[in-house]
Amino acid sequence: MGFGCRPAFLSGCAGPAGVVGVGMMVGMEIWVNPACSKCRSALSLLDAEGVRYTVRRYLEDPPTAAEVEEVLGKLGLEPWDITRLGERQARELGMAEWPRTVEERGRWISALVAHPVLIQRPIITAEERAVVGRSEEAVRQMLEE
Repeated sequence: MGFGCRPAFLSGCAGPAGVVGVGMMVGMEIWVNPACSKCRSALSLLDAEGVRYTVRRYLEDPPTAAEVEEVLGKLGLEPWDITRLGERQARELGMAEWPRTVEERGRWISALVAHPVLIQRPIITAEERAVVGRSEEAVRQMLEE
């Protein structure tokens, strides 16, 4: 972490480490795939707003089941809500046909942990909140509180 870490999505370092603006959160983390344009856009917006954050390249540093559970709780979503069903692995597993029930929740989470490419991106977390930051509006939502 530190000043001059650019670009954050490639280096894995924190975003701007200068003064955090009034009302802006400290302790923000963003799960990214550097090849994803939505991830790069989200990082650019956070940088432009002077937000301090850490980058997690979740394909290289996959989340644990407990971390996925925690993020789902912050998002207020279920694992199937953040699953990229169009990915090859999802098709091979037949996930589009999997039941979306409490009983099957663990199966979905296990698949996300085993195949992190299936996790929708970017996911931005801070404090007790999270958002799937696929739009500028969603990213700004994290900055408003």
